[in-house]
Amino acid sequence: MIDGDGFRPNVGIILSNADRRLFWGRRVGQNAWQFPQGGIRSDETPLEAMYRELEEEVGLMPTHVTVLGCTRGWLRYRLPKRFIRRHCGPICIGQKQVWYMLRVDCGEGAFCLDRSEKPEFDAWRWVRYWYPVQDVVYFKRRVYERALQELAPLLYPEGPPEMDVLTPQIHQQAARGYLRQRRR
Repeated sequence: MIDGDGFRPNVGIILSNADRRLFWGRRVGQNAWQFPQGGIRSDETPLEAMYRELEEEVGLMPTHVTVLGCTRGWLRYRLPKRFIRRHCGPICIGQKQVWYMLRVDCGEGAFCLDRSEKPEFDAWRWVRYWYPVQDVVYFKRRVYERALQELAPLLYPEGPPEMDVLTPQIHQQAARGYLRQRRR
């Protein structure tokens, strides 16, 4: 499903824990990290798509989370030209996303990265609030920053933490921590 402007409707999911850390998933077989996300089918609402993607990609059910809120409208990003598939139609030039902020209300044992036939992630960890903006693939950075800025008051009513500018050494330190592997 691609809209008239060439954007695929999609949902993004930001999972937060009690320490206000965010779920950060590693894409299967890659050194690429991102938030859970996925397309919206023509027969579902963004909220329904969010719950479906949450179960497929992370293994969590609606009872495992509380929806804190979502972005007011669509946030868009364009794909780099080399990723645009021009041999099939309609041509998708990027994604338009509604982003959801969720609080995890269950233990980490409920997470299951291989719930679907084709898992999205093979590992995950909890990261600081702004860390994803600097670690995600470059063409998604602006949309991540906009989603986190808009949704920050849901986790930080007192005001969000300052955005860190990470040097390579600090970036490695920020990324360290317990890496949760996909259960087999």
